[in-house]
Amino acid sequence: MSKSTERNSSSTPIGSSRREVLKYGAGFGLALAWPNSKVLGANDDIRVGVIGVNGRGKSHMDAYAKMSGVRVAAICDVDPDVLDARVNKMSDQQKISVQGFSDMREMFDSGEIDAVSTATPNHWHTLTGVWAIQAGKDAYVEKPISHNVWEGRQLVKLARKENKICQGGTQSRSMGSIAAAVELVQSGKLGKIKYVKGLCYKPRASIGKGGGGAIPEGVNYDIWCGPAEMESPLGRKRFHYDWHWFYNYGNGDMGNQGIHQMDVARWYIGEDKIAPRSMSIGGRLGYDDDGETPNTQVVYHDYDSAPLIFETRGLPSAKKYQEKDWGKNMSKPEEFPDQGGIAVVVVCEGGNVYTSSGGKVAVTDKDGKKMDNPEPKKMDDIFTNFINAVKSRKREEQYAECEETHISSALCHTGLISHRLGAQMKNGEVLERIKSDAVLTERYQSMADHLAKNDVDLTKEGITVGPMVKFNPNTEWAEGNDGLDAAANKLATREYRAPYIVPEVL
Repeated sequence: MSKSTERNSSSTPIGSSRREVLKYGAGFGLALAWPNSKVLGANDDIRVGVIGVNGRGKSHMDAYAKMSGVRVAAICDVDPDVLDARVNKMSDQQKISVQGFSDMREMFDSGEIDAVSTATPNHWHTLTGVWAIQAGKDAYVEKPISHNVWEGRQLVKLARKENKICQGGTQSRSMGSIAAAVELVQSGKLGKIKYVKGLCYKPRASIGKGGGGAIPEGVNYDIWCGPAEMESPLGRKRFHYDWHWFYNYGNGDMGNQGIHQMDVARWYIGEDKIAPRSMSIGGRLGYDDDGETPNTQVVYHDYDSAPLIFETRGLPSAKKYQEKDWGKNMSKPEEFPDQGGIAVVVVCEGGNVYTSSGGKVAVTDKDGKKMDNPEPKKMDDIFTNFINAVKSRKREEQYAECEETHISSALCHTGLISHRLGAQMKNGEVLERIKSDAVLTERYQSMADHLAKNDVDLTKEGITVGPMVKFNPNTEWAEGNDGLDAAANKLATREYRAPYIVPEVL
């Protein structure tokens, strides 16, 4: 994307220290070669700094600690209790001293690390990657690689400009079974793709009402908020994790779990840009809580090659399971009713293909008869692949190079843009609006049936229907939507809070 705005531009006097460039979030423009950076030799240990280690970051630490020639040299987290526990664990596990930092800027400036691996909350993903690259580091950035469309593209451009390795956390790209299934579909052996469904049928109970949660003692809340507006009092009861369901920090379940399935779905159809048209139907339904993002949603990405449909269902298969065994009774894909619902289904003229989040594959012909699965490809795990690219300096060797993860993350964002621009409608109005598209109508009706089983009657209750928003796949801005362009493009970026500003990269 390229859109110059005053708030996304900043400058730093040439005489400013390199420490201040990081401290104050300066815009790109200075050549940042950190004094403690080094050029890696073939026999050097790669020192990794892991940032954000309360949840997914633990997997990052464990993966690098097990690799030969790699060590976790530093850990950063704004929660001192979490930080102390992880530093002690890694020091014991590796039998070496591990540095702990509460501020990533001090980690970058310490000279302790060569590469960064980050699993912070979503609103920090891009800026962490940007600061790491500005500090001369390679970066592994968890999914979604961005909180909004615009900033993800800035990270891609910066990685290119500085010739840094930047890997996204869409680890399904490293699963040999899924890679083989994608090759099967793209070979044409099952005929033309009719459409692809990404599914996130994952249990999500109410987070409660009233907000007012406590900030954990010792947490640097200013740093935790980073680019986002500082919220006080909190709009959620639980500080950790429940930020996913608020637009200030997260992207709902489509941008949490679903980004993996969005990425695989796009991989199947072979598209390398965002969709030219995107529409959402959904809402937060079945309970009343403080969360903002949809727990039930159908997003329709209208690619010219084939539609990419994404479905989020946080409610169980029926109302009775909300009281017991919620997680064991989620919806299943209609084409593969014996398989799990966190998956991708490819519907082709000559058969269907299923791939689960864990890499399970199933293939059927057009009559539903089981076919042989393709032979899985031999592939490294996603972290090993990142380290190998750090060593080789070959961007093309990455399974999930940052641009791939950016485009798939952007599809989550554009779907939510449509939702946030939408209006409440009841069942008859929805069906009238989408009647010209048989596939979208079918998927909406399936969602409506699922809601009805959870006592949500869309003939009486409203659901949010977003506009079919047109995007320019080359610029990644909304274009041609008349009066909606400005509102859509405002949601494609954000107001950054100084000094935590993602710079525009030219």
